[in-house]
Amino acid sequence: MLKLFNTYSRKKVIFKPLKGLGTKNKGQVGLYTCGPTVYNYAHIGNLRTYIFEDILRRTLEQNGYKVKHVMNITDVEDKIIRDAKKNGSSIFEFTKPYEKAFFEDLKKLDIKKAWKYPKATTHIKEMILLIQKLLQKKIAYIADDGVYFDISKFKKYGRLSKVNLGVRHLNRVSADEYDKSNVQDFALWKFAKHGEPSWPAPFGIGRPGWHIECSAMSMKYLGNTFDIHAGGIDLIFPHHENEIAQSESATGKKFVNYFLESEHLLVNNAKMSKSLGNVFTLRDIENKKINPLAYRYFVLGAHYRSKLNFTWEALAGAEQALERLYEATYKLKNKKQNVNKIQNTKYKNEFKNVINDDLNTPKALAILWKAIKGGANLKLLYEFDEVLGLGFKNIKYSPTPQIVLDLAQQREKFRELKNWSEADKIREKIKQKGYIIEDQPNGTKISPASTLS
Repeated sequence: MLKLFNTYSRKKVIFKPLKGLGTKNKGQVGLYTCGPTVYNYAHIGNLRTYIFEDILRRTLEQNGYKVKHVMNITDVEDKIIRDAKKNGSSIFEFTKPYEKAFFEDLKKLDIKKAWKYPKATTHIKEMILLIQKLLQKKIAYIADDGVYFDISKFKKYGRLSKVNLGVRHLNRVSADEYDKSNVQDFALWKFAKHGEPSWPAPFGIGRPGWHIECSAMSMKYLGNTFDIHAGGIDLIFPHHENEIAQSESATGKKFVNYFLESEHLLVNNAKMSKSLGNVFTLRDIENKKINPLAYRYFVLGAHYRSKLNFTWEALAGAEQALERLYEATYKLKNKKQNVNKIQNTKYKNEFKNVINDDLNTPKALAILWKAIKGGANLKLLYEFDEVLGLGFKNIKYSPTPQIVLDLAQQREKFRELKNWSEADKIREKIKQKGYIIEDQPNGTKISPASTLS
C-alpha cells in the first residue's frame, strides 16, 4: 500500500490513482514535474528535486503502475530574455547548450527519461486557448501591459499554500517570480516590448507568463485532471497555487489530486546564492573526480521532505559508501551464492514497506546494507536498485578506484625523491577516499579502510 504526503492535506494518505487498481501493468498514473528554466546549468538543489521525482516514479512503477511522466522545459521567461539580451543572442540560441547540459545531467544521475519533455515555445497555441477561456469567463482581464488573472474570482485560492488572502495587494504583478508575501493578480500574458520575443494572439502580441505554461502543457498531455504534480517546496506559492487557480477556473474540474514537493538543499547550512559563492553544479562535482552517482546516494540519505545540508565532506562520505556497495556487488557477481529465500523475501518486503511509506529512502538504504551483510543475493540487489537507481547493473567496478591509483602513483614519485612530507599528505588524501596504503618489500598494497563483514 503506497502512502504519499499530499500538500493539500499536509498529511500522508493512501495513493489512489484515477485509472487502474495498481495491479501489475494495469494501473496508469499521470505525473507532471516542473522542469528546468534553461538560462543556466541546473544546480545541485534543482538536481535534488529531480532525483526525488525519479524515486517517486520508480516507486510507482514498482507498485505496478504505468507512469505517463511529463516534465516541461521553460525556454521563455524573464531571466532567459534578460541573459540572452546580455549575450547578444536569441532565446533559442541562448537556451540550447543549457538544455543539452540538463539532459546530460539526468543521464549521469541515472534519472529515467520522461514520456514527454514539452517546451514552452512550442506550446504557445495551447496557452493562448487557455487564456481565451479565462477571458470569456471574465476570470481574466486585459490591462495596459498584459492579461491578468483575477484571483478574487477564484474562491479556493490559497487552498494549497495556505497563503493569507487577507494580505492581498490590490495591484498586479507582472514578474514571473516575485515576493512570496505578495498575493496579487498575476500575468497570464505580457504584451510585447521592444527587443523581446513575442507571438500573435487575439488579445495582443506578446508572450506567456510563467505559470500559464505548466497548466497548458500538463493538461494537453495528461488531461484536465491528473494524479500527481511534483516539484520543489519553493514552487508551492506562487507557482503551483497559480496553476491550480487558472486550470480549475478554465475547466471547472479539479486540476491535480496529489501535490508533492521536496525540501530545500542547503550548502554549509546556508541557502545557495551567487553572493556566497556556494551555487554548485554537477560539473563542480565531476571536476573533483567524484562519481555523479555519489551525489544521488547523498540525496537518498535524507527524506525528501527534510532539509538536506550539502558539504564536500559529506559528499566524500557518500562516495566511500557507494564504493563499498559496488565492492559488495562485485563480490556477489564473482562467487557462488547460497540463496536464503526466506531471508531474501523478508528483506524484499521490508524494503517495499519503507519505500511505500512516503518514499523513505534513508530507511531503504539501511535495509539495503542490512541485506548485503545478511547474505542477500545479486537478484535482490538489482531489484532494490530498480528503485534507488545507483547503477548496480552498469558498474565497471575496479577494487581500487582510478583516482586512488593515481594518488598512489603520485605518492610513489615523491617517495623516490625522498619528499616524505608530500608523500604523507597524499597518504592522507588516499585515506580520505576510504583506502589505506601500505608499503611492503615487493611494492605497495592498497585496501579499503573498512571492509564489509
